[in-house]
Amino acid sequence: MSVLLSDVVSGSAVGLRGRLWRLSASELRAVAVSASAEILRLEAVRVAVVDELSLRPDDQVIASRGVGCWLAANTMLQVRDGKKIAALGAALRPFPAVTARFDVGDCSFDHAVLIVAFCESPPKGMPEEALPRCIDLLLAAASGVEATTTKVRYVIATLERVFESDEIPPAEDVDRNELRIASTLNGRVVVRGDFAALTGEMLLSALSNLTMPTPAPDGTPDSRSAAKRTADGFTELIRRYLDCAKTGVDGGQRPHVNVHINARDLAEHRDCAAAPAPDGVAVAVAVSDLDVGHMPWLGPLSVSQTRLLSCDCFLSTVLLDGHGAPLGAKPGKRLVSAEQRVALIARDKGCAFPGCMCVPAWTDAHHIRHWANGGLTVMNNLVLLCRSHHRLMHRKSGFVGKWVIRIGADNKPWFIPPSSIDPQQHPRPANTFKT
Repeated sequence: MSVLLSDVVSGSAVGLRGRLWRLSASELRAVAVSASAEILRLEAVRVAVVDELSLRPDDQVIASRGVGCWLAANTMLQVRDGKKIAALGAALRPFPAVTARFDVGDCSFDHAVLIVAFCESPPKGMPEEALPRCIDLLLAAASGVEATTTKVRYVIATLERVFESDEIPPAEDVDRNELRIASTLNGRVVVRGDFAALTGEMLLSALSNLTMPTPAPDGTPDSRSAAKRTADGFTELIRRYLDCAKTGVDGGQRPHVNVHINARDLAEHRDCAAAPAPDGVAVAVAVSDLDVGHMPWLGPLSVSQTRLLSCDCFLSTVLLDGHGAPLGAKPGKRLVSAEQRVALIARDKGCAFPGCMCVPAWTDAHHIRHWANGGLTVMNNLVLLCRSHHRLMHRKSGFVGKWVIRIGADNKPWFIPPSSIDPQQHPRPANTFKT
């Protein structure tokens, strides 16, 4: 960097604008990059110094009720920002790998906060020996000029799905779903919602084509804001639904959500990220190697949720080479045919789980032995379950692997409860209230 450029980076901004005309475009770009690197360096210096001060507080720090408040009182920072700086310094202490990357300016403040938050509260299903490899993944996503907060959050979401526990991840917990619709005093309607990732994926998929910017007839760009386009698309979505009156058809295809997953991952959940590497062998870890499903809009989806969806889906198979490039594709096929679903409705008359009164239109065809594990899509391997019981069978603690379904001599499903419910585990017939 020339003397002038280094002076620009290290000097004051006072009067700088009157001198920048002397720099070429390439020199201006160099100054912007260098200044950004200097900001990262100084940020790391401040975090380290503040953390050391928190370990050895003097009277001024103690009187200010902590180093974060002291920093805010003596700078132009807000109290919350001062506390965030102090908190990051303390959080970095147990994680030297993250600290080293942050100190050299290869990880931003915000990304370091996300990484240490994951390290402090890892997924409950993650073994301790997996943490170093997870940190490597997170640092890879947070390093370099291509690092974005979206990438870091995506890796975190992926790891949370890889290390599934008995508890449903917040992003997949449909019991938290809420939609509030209220009229205002001026006659308008306010809509506020909080949905699981799968519901959000369906909504975004449905709105995708309806919210795209549309040029005016004269070719001028769409003047609507993103929020206005979304509102218009939502209005059109409702109008089309009411016009078509497609309120649900038994046996109809449901191509609402696309989920991508490797066939071997769907068949068996591998603890790939927790597997120890051989001594002395460096292992390259990539997010694409982790066994989770993937939705185009909202990203990672746990294997349990993916298996639930794949019980009754429209399946397309793509053959990939060793680099993940497609070699060919087979025509899509529906796993449960319309004829089979009609027969299932005639046999089960709705959700077959004992005591459930759910009607057929709200049920899925569940594979007793999952088709990815060799289970056939035939009547003696299928049973109708409502969405709630289907979800419980796949992922709810107390249900997964404990309730056993068998097709009896009468060619109807029987449910064997866990010993915690019935010590004798007497088989229970499918729901008979609808006969």
